[in-house]
Amino acid sequence: MKTIVYIATSALLLPSVALAQDSVSVKAGRRPMQLLDATQQALNTTREVVKGFNRIDTNYIEPQHYEFTVMGQITHNYDFYRLSSAGPHRQSVTLAPDVNTKIGPYVGWRWLFLGYTFQIGAGAFDFKKHEVDLSIYSSQVGVDIFWRESGENYKIRSLNMGNGIDTRAIDGMNYDGITSSITGIQAYYIFNHKRFSYPAAFSQSTIQKRSCGSWMAGAGYTSNTLAIDMDKLRQMVQRYMGPDVQTDTTIHTENIRYHDISLSAGYGYNWVPRRHWLVAASLSVALAYKTSSSNSRPRSQTFLGTGFDYKDLNIDGVMRFGVVYNNMRWYAGLSIIAHTNNYHQEQFSAYNVFGSVNVYAGLNFGKKKRYRNIIH
Repeated sequence: MKTIVYIATSALLLPSVALAQDSVSVKAGRRPMQLLDATQQALNTTREVVKGFNRIDTNYIEPQHYEFTVMGQITHNYDFYRLSSAGPHRQSVTLAPDVNTKIGPYVGWRWLFLGYTFQIGAGAFDFKKHEVDLSIYSSQVGVDIFWRESGENYKIRSLNMGNGIDTRAIDGMNYDGITSSITGIQAYYIFNHKRFSYPAAFSQSTIQKRSCGSWMAGAGYTSNTLAIDMDKLRQMVQRYMGPDVQTDTTIHTENIRYHDISLSAGYGYNWVPRRHWLVAASLSVALAYKTSSSNSRPRSQTFLGTGFDYKDLNIDGVMRFGVVYNNMRWYAGLSIIAHTNNYHQEQFSAYNVFGSVNVYAGLNFGKKKRYRNIIH
């Protein structure tokens, strides 16, 4: 009898155990499905956010029809420094190299644009004076990353020794006691991005169909390294102007590193005079927080002031101008870009302008699927 009851009870319990096991199995099976759904939802959200960066009004902007581009560019760089002391003689020197010419290839894929240029001249290539640029452009935001080595071909453009001293004898003389390099990243946001295309002017990845302008805001970081041999400058002054002319400096070498964090605001306008043509200009003003350091020893009334370690706020600027012909299959144009940097403290100030004039031509290829039936 007990055996019969036990068998009956077991028979009643077995379905419950089976149901419990099935429930656990179902829950375990749901977890990968829930994880997969959550991953897919995150990917869809990310895709929509990315698409949002590139949404445009096609009445004003023609989107890029191709996946890839190749471009050749000739660049004329210009650069100068003006260093001034606040000592009793108010001395200053302006240093600038001759305008140099660089050439190099650029390649692009969708939003990315990478280029490398190196200097040419006198029938030779100089890979010590080169520049690397990486740009990431969408209609709404853009990022420029750059590194530039300027070389050692500076000249003394002007020298002010104070007290009415005539310094024309030294003007234009080669001065190989200075080298500089600039590394930076700049990002910007286009407010009227659906109708105004910054890439149409400066990365040739879209076409502006109707004239339009936009306000812009940005942020950036720049590191500028400057090495100056002040002994060479003092020796040149005495050689060309006589031993009686004295400078304020007793610094033998100076290695200076500037760090610049900035917030900027500006306005850009794209003018379309006729189909496929674009004339663009923009101007941004930046409030920059700058720090610097150098290896100079503390001295009283040196040419570069006392100490040369400071933190300060200054006003900088960026100007861009471009003329572009773009029929979507190929493009050509000219652009001018200029940056200004100001550094001030009680005993010293430095003013730096660097920029480039670029002439380029390129070809787009690898047509996107949705544009393959369109003939340019």
